[in-house]
Amino acid sequence: MANSQSLVKRSGVIASYIRLMDVLSRVSAYLAAAMFIAGVLVICQMVFIRYMLGMSTSWQTEFTVFSVTGAMLMGSPYVLMTGGHVAITILPDALGGIAKKAMLLIASLFGLAFCGALAFASWVYVVEAYEFNWRTGTVWNPLLWPGLLPMALGSTLLTLQYIAEILRGEA
Repeated sequence: MANSQSLVKRSGVIASYIRLMDVLSRVSAYLAAAMFIAGVLVICQMVFIRYMLGMSTSWQTEFTVFSVTGAMLMGSPYVLMTGGHVAITILPDALGGIAKKAMLLIASLFGLAFCGALAFASWVYVVEAYEFNWRTGTVWNPLLWPGLLPMALGSTLLTLQYIAEILRGEA
């Protein structure tokens, strides 16, 4: 409810940005759920192939690592938006008032800086993997950039969601 009340106070470009990021974070969460489910299904298929049929597997482990890791990063903007992340708030809660707001803002600015750096580095990595046609070097040996793309997208959306949370005034 606090989110709605804070958003009502905002108008214009800031409110539009916050609403856009909330929608993108929700969409990203659905993509993350699909990626996670895909990873779980592939693990089940791999267990069946290996232990029930006695056959070897070649691509399942790598696919699962990419899909589950990508799901974690793609789901992170939604987790930030809903306040689902782990937070230790004993000191800010004890202080209350302006001190609490200042501490939460400082923490959000650190989070924003870290996620911004991660997003930048992730995009550099994706572009290099694409331009140089990097592959994973495994038996399956797929192109690397598609597996890295959720990392870059997720960290970028997380950075943008941090900005939305700071603008929302709940940081």
